[in-house]
Amino acid sequence: MGELRPLGDDLTDTSRALAQALRELFEGLDVSVRRYAARRQRDPGTFSRYMNGTRLPPWGVITDLFTDLAEHRGAAVTTDAIEFVRGLYRAASDAGASPRNAVEILEQQLADADLVSRRSSVRGDVLGDALLERTHRIADLEVRLSQLEADRIVERRRADELAAAHPDISGLLQERDALQLDVQRLSAELREAQALRTAAEDRCTLLERQLDAVEKPVPPLPAAPQDMPKILIVDDQPSNLLAMTAVLGSLDQELVTVSSGREALKALLDHEDFAVIIMDVQMPEMDGYETCAHIKRRPRNRDVPIIFLTAMGVDSEHSARGYAAGAVDYISKPFDPWALRAKVAVFTSIYLERHAQQ
Repeated sequence: MGELRPLGDDLTDTSRALAQALRELFEGLDVSVRRYAARRQRDPGTFSRYMNGTRLPPWGVITDLFTDLAEHRGAAVTTDAIEFVRGLYRAASDAGASPRNAVEILEQQLADADLVSRRSSVRGDVLGDALLERTHRIADLEVRLSQLEADRIVERRRADELAAAHPDISGLLQERDALQLDVQRLSAELREAQALRTAAEDRCTLLERQLDAVEKPVPPLPAAPQDMPKILIVDDQPSNLLAMTAVLGSLDQELVTVSSGREALKALLDHEDFAVIIMDVQMPEMDGYETCAHIKRRPRNRDVPIIFLTAMGVDSEHSARGYAAGAVDYISKPFDPWALRAKVAVFTSIYLERHAQQ
């Protein structure tokens, strides 16, 4: 696993072109496969297959290469270079997309959601223990204060006179007030941790259903064509709208495509019965985050799930901002067709299930 192996003779043209570009990036790091895999906490065999073109890497692997190469050289990688590799990646993805690649993408998202859930659970336990400890301390202070206030002489004095008559009173009152402020802060943080865990658990449930949709496709709930919900696709790039329309056309649902956040808000007024919204994050004038926030403020549309489509990679900062705005899911560009169809199919099934119960 020290050096890259030669490219195989059975690679497709698109896989070979991408593999050659990635190998050039990797060779610029002057490091062995095993050492780099250890640095990025990846399996060296899997990383080697990425570099040999026998497996399509997640886009995050490629962005890591760009980041590490920029750090090694002390200069940022040019936008043209990134777009060139992105084009090769899109071509290889379109030519070699398979359920297996979608499963890897969804499994990674499931692992990320599970990690958030576990960390939030641990943090909730720690905060709960701290909250309980402060509550007990406040109770003890209240008992001590009650005992002091039971004194007839102290009882007849104002608070400032109490402090003068009993020097301990002032310190006890300050300690109690500080603990009460601590309890308020800890309570808020505990609620936040519990909300994060609940949201992460919901994402895990969704992702498990999406994996089932890829691995064990099942027919959707029966519905007349006129009863099928719509899909709203929001992207300022016509090529992306065309690609998503082609991928989702097999789902037999009406696709409504718009090219801006403002057009999306208008479409939601003009149409009903959207099962899901797929929205590009990076759009001029009104980006995906702002558009999502506007949608969630409307009672009529606030429950429509939103999938963010992003070319920036799904790091913790962007995902946290997206979830805070109201998105329920993410998929990276260039998107995997199987993964996108699975996500939309699951949200459509959820929509039909809810309406069947009404």
